[in-house]
Formats: sequence, structure tokens, C-alpha cells
Amino acid sequence: QVHVAESGGGLVQTGGSLRLSCAASGSILSTNVMGWYRQAPGKEREFVATITSGGITNYSDSVKGRFTISRDNAQNTVYLQMNSLKPEDTAVYYCYCNVDVYRLRQRRSDNYWGQGTQVTVSS
Repeated sequence: QVHVAESGGGLVQTGGSLRLSCAASGSILSTNVMGWYRQAPGKEREFVATITSGGITNYSDSVKGRFTISRDNAQNTVYLQMNSLKPEDTAVYYCYCNVDVYRLRQRRSDNYWGQGTQVTVSS
């Protein structure tokens, strides 16, 4: 069983900063890609940023230059530093991780999502 938990959301003014954290725990053999997605009211969930176990990052154009993703492999934790926040960044932010687990006598790669954390940017 793998558990993914986010923290760090909240209310901030335009131009402010927030830092999100997400920790994966449980029977994990290795943590592969970790990342963040977000979903604004009335919109579909969209990609924000990902980072591989080797530190290769990928960002959506809408956050590039303002958000920074990082991770602590030893702690199976991923962070999202969000600077210069805009009202359009308001959304529920979901942590994503792809991990290797031992299931049904084999090593398998599974995807897990957190419950989400609300980020609200006021104008």
C-alpha cells in the first residue's frame, strides 16, 4: 500500500509565494517520476511540472520561470516552490508519483495521486 500526502497550500496575494510538499510512503521499492498537476474550477486537470529520479525537470509553459520543482529521493518527497503567483494559478494542486512496488510476486510500476491541496491567489 502506498500513501501520497500533500501539504503547503493556502491563500496568498498576487505576486506572493507558496511551497508545496508531497511525501510518498509505504511499501515502495523505488520512486520514479514525481510531479504536480492542478485543476481549477470548471476545468480539466492539467500538467504543472515533473521531475525524474535523476533530477530531470519538465514544466508547463504557464509556470516556467516562476515555479521550481525539486525532490529528496531519500525521503520520497517532491516540492513545488511557486513564486510570482497569479490569480490564474488558483486551483487544487495534486501530487503525482510513479513508484515501483512488489505486487503479485513481481516488481511493478504503479501511479499514485494525492488528495490535493488548495492554492488560492487573490487579486
